[in-house]
Amino acid sequence: MSQDGCAACPVHHTANLVRLGVNMGNWDFVVALAGNPNTGKSTVFNALTGLRQHTGNWPGKTVMRAEGGFAYQGRRYKLVDLPGTYSLLTTSTDEEVARDFILFGRPDATVVVVDATQLERNLNLVLQVLEITDRAVICLNLMDDAERRGIRVDERALARDLGVPVIPTAARQRRGMSELLQAIAEVAGGKYVTKPHRIRSVAPGLGKALDELVERIERAYPGLPNARWIALRLLDGDARMARALESGELGELVAPRPGGDPAASKGVSA
Repeated sequence: MSQDGCAACPVHHTANLVRLGVNMGNWDFVVALAGNPNTGKSTVFNALTGLRQHTGNWPGKTVMRAEGGFAYQGRRYKLVDLPGTYSLLTTSTDEEVARDFILFGRPDATVVVVDATQLERNLNLVLQVLEITDRAVICLNLMDDAERRGIRVDERALARDLGVPVIPTAARQRRGMSELLQAIAEVAGGKYVTKPHRIRSVAPGLGKALDELVERIERAYPGLPNARWIALRLLDGDARMARALESGELGELVAPRPGGDPAASKGVSA
């Protein structure tokens, strides 16, 4: 086998993984880990970092946060395990923390862990994440359970429809971890250009108001990557987005990605 062929095989990718635990003095990329409860998200976190979980509270919140690190192909990654949520519409503190980190923290990649046996229900969160960021990877976990139940998922068709990588995994057996690592590296490093699916339809009578608000937001913040989603949240009465608009915080979403801990940005702890 040629050297290039060896470099492409899953065993080679796994060999390049160094679990750093909490030994994270600095990092090249920050990766968020999102998902519904009971999807195996913590198992994925532990498989990548070698931790049981290093926990603490989010700034100003009673919600627990877990973070750790790993090195892969010579680059260092900080992995932040977000609270398990079914939605990002901020009806709870958990949802607010997860949503604000993905939006204002601007992780280099967001991995959404979904349950392959409950895919339809899990896709609600996936679609919401894709409205906020185009740097996403779908971890199609619990494939072992799906196989036992005779459930088949066409991950290639799903990736095509969603416009982002979809990686089948069984994290408890470490299956698919090498492919997941490669996808994270490619999305975080900008080698994989995603084209996320975004819902364009809106409620009757809302279209004109939405278009006008999007135009005003884009005029105030040229280059804002998710103006339409922010406009929808404003029209829905989202107080957090209203504060970000009034304070000028939305301007941070246009600036180059910070080279440090996204959790330190003022939007995360608000």
